[in-house]
Amino acid sequence: MAAEKPEKKSEKGENPMRQIRLEKVTLNMGMGEAGPNLEKGKKILGAISGKKVVITKARRRSTFGVPKGKNIGVKVTIRGKEALEFLERAFKALDNRIKPSSFDTSGNFSFGIHEYINIPGVKYDPEVGIIGMDVSVTLERPGFRIKKRMLRPKRVGKKHRISRDEAMEWVRKLGVEVKEGED
Repeated sequence: MAAEKPEKKSEKGENPMRQIRLEKVTLNMGMGEAGPNLEKGKKILGAISGKKVVITKARRRSTFGVPKGKNIGVKVTIRGKEALEFLERAFKALDNRIKPSSFDTSGNFSFGIHEYINIPGVKYDPEVGIIGMDVSVTLERPGFRIKKRMLRPKRVGKKHRISRDEAMEWVRKLGVEVKEGED
């Protein structure tokens, strides 16, 4: 039986390829229909993120009778330092707590914010009213590029994937409490 190769360690004693980092934060508001509500959602997300807002369309006819191709919501993607800063503000809106059921098996997590005015630094706009949003967070490790590249994309190896427990530990490092026992 061949001996296993020891992992190379960085100065901290940890393999740098195993470090988890924030890939992106996606904010989503599903309005269900086009019209004034969609414009209000677009205005709010633009003000909160400072990024270009994208209108989402229905992919196929649903049981709710929404025709394919109809505008039904808005979303924006934030990356880099701005994503981490927004994520910290969003956790403050939740009192720095998140449920374990918010995490999926791929190490990503999502949560909802009931009212956009709960986010620190966001002012109430009387023209818009009160609207909530969904926040989806995608985590990655160095080397995850192989699944997104144009030429010969591959799957991330089983040992290199981010587990649910590793994602929970990453969130705890931000000072957020993962409420155990409340699934």
